[in-house]
Amino acid sequence: MSNDGCGAPAGGVTITKDKAGKEAIVEGHVLSGGAPVATGYARLLGTGDEFVAEVPLGEDGGFRFFAAPGDWTLRVLAPGGVRLEQSVSADIGHIPTVEFAV
Repeated sequence: MSNDGCGAPAGGVTITKDKAGKEAIVEGHVLSGGAPVATGYARLLGTGDEFVAEVPLGEDGGFRFFAAPGDWTLRVLAPGGVRLEQSVSADIGHIPTVEFAV
């Protein structure tokens, strides 16, 4: 699986001090045997699996989304047909970190 063509920065946009307390942020990592999975994508899905955003995984297997407060589904797509999902709640001023193990 290639990270070419997505258009989003690998891992997602960097958090700055001004954004950390003013926006709902969801972030996490994808690991395989404790090592980062740097090839693949993380998707943010809304109600009814509605596609909202996608970022390629960073070199550290990381991803980050700026989302509206509320409940979301994270979906990870990685080589070998890996497809993992986890629910997460986003809220302003709180940054949940979601870990996926492949």
